Amino acid sequence: MIWIRTDEPRFFSDLGDVLRLFYGDVAMSLEAGDVVFEHRFTDADGLWTDTWTSQGRQATLSQPACDGAPLLVKRLRKRQVKQALYNLLKDLTGMQPPWGSLTGIRPTRLLYEAMEAGMTLEAAVDHVTRAFDVAPDRAALLGEIAQMQEGLREPPEDSFDLYIGIPFCKTRCSYCSFSSGEIGDGRLVEPYVEALLREIGQCKGLMQEAGVRLRAGYVGGGTPTAIPGEDLERILAAAQEAFPEAVEWTVEAGRPDTIDEDKLRRLRDRGVSRISVNPQTFNDDTLRRIGRAHTGAETIAAYELARRLGFDDINMDIIAALPGEGVEDFAHTLDVVRELAPDSVTVHSLAIKRSSRLHEQLAVAGNGYGQVSREGAAEMIAMARSRLTADGWRPYYLYRQKYMAGNLENVGYAKPGKACLYNIGNMEETASVLALGAGAITKWLFDPKCRDLRIERAPNVRNIEEYIHRVDEMVRRKRDVILRDL
Repeated sequence: MIWIRTDEPRFFSDLGDVLRLFYGDVAMSLEAGDVVFEHRFTDADGLWTDTWTSQGRQATLSQPACDGAPLLVKRLRKRQVKQALYNLLKDLTGMQPPWGSLTGIRPTRLLYEAMEAGMTLEAAVDHVTRAFDVAPDRAALLGEIAQMQEGLREPPEDSFDLYIGIPFCKTRCSYCSFSSGEIGDGRLVEPYVEALLREIGQCKGLMQEAGVRLRAGYVGGGTPTAIPGEDLERILAAAQEAFPEAVEWTVEAGRPDTIDEDKLRRLRDRGVSRISVNPQTFNDDTLRRIGRAHTGAETIAAYELARRLGFDDINMDIIAALPGEGVEDFAHTLDVVRELAPDSVTVHSLAIKRSSRLHEQLAVAGNGYGQVSREGAAEMIAMARSRLTADGWRPYYLYRQKYMAGNLENVGYAKPGKACLYNIGNMEETASVLALGAGAITKWLFDPKCRDLRIERAPNVRNIEEYIHRVDEMVRRKRDVILRDL
């Protein structure tokens, strides 16, 4: 147990994130522990000074104090106290995390923040390297993403993006922590679809009142294609009638064992321009291990069927550091993907969330299949970047999660002209997102051009049966947020 003794306990959770960069999923407390990290803060002579001590070592960081708006002050204080702790931990352990002291989901935000302050892209990349100890290759990656996002990052002010969640899968992957469940006997599908159609219908009027129009629609899950094709078509038809003229529609066809010609034709005929056919891995032993009921050959067959039916914007997801896989296994998956040549490839670093079955297998029960080392995970991610960019894919969005293998990142790569608008707007938080379905979280932006951007959230309940019975309440939640300032 690590004891964090700090003058600013309000940052306890954030400090815990920094400690996890070096020690993994360790227990922490503000009240007691075996190893003590002590923090002292002073505000004197125009300087903020943070001093951390532990195990005979000390790190001190001083910077000019800020007396601006409360939100700005809090952000800068949090940033400094975390950086000071990071400096001590780096000295204690000798470790160099690839993302330095950054623990947030969206490191691109710091790059754009520097550019908005007047820096060139090159200067902003250098700033992120120096200010946060980010590895030069990671900072360069942020620069490449900014170049790919040019002209795509900022949606029209009178627009919004749409997320529709279908929380059903044929089987539940061992690493999954999403709000979804196995489709089982299918008894919940019809009432869920009816509730979702009701939410779509009510939100049509809400968006009209807000005076906004749909830019990009995204149907995710779960696995949307796990439900019958006619139900999926009904959902799409209702959404497109309620929110017409979107320039992009994505559907996660996802698992190849849910894809057939009838469903793909329905998606194509409804104007779906982009789909995902996700292998995760092309190693069949791993697929069985993680609970997916298909083979690599079935993924290839589903992909080729989609191509024959005319889909010219297909994404594939793959995951590095899956249980039991080494670097050679990942290289095989990567080689198959490169041969198939989808239009975009999303490379995930496995994140083992506490609510997943895999966490129970690896951390709680102490059995199951082990992961590759931190160094092995880093080699996989570096391999993906090198080989994909050599073949013409370019990184266009990035996000990070807690509990990721090797403290690495998830990166979306796309061929020129194939970047997904929804992914950019959602990950960069530059687009308001109306989110429908169980577990979906609406995020609405206020004053998007302002440095102190305000984002209000309206979450839907996660439980499927609760959502079915409370859908009217979910719409009221959205109305309270979206129309609050009108």
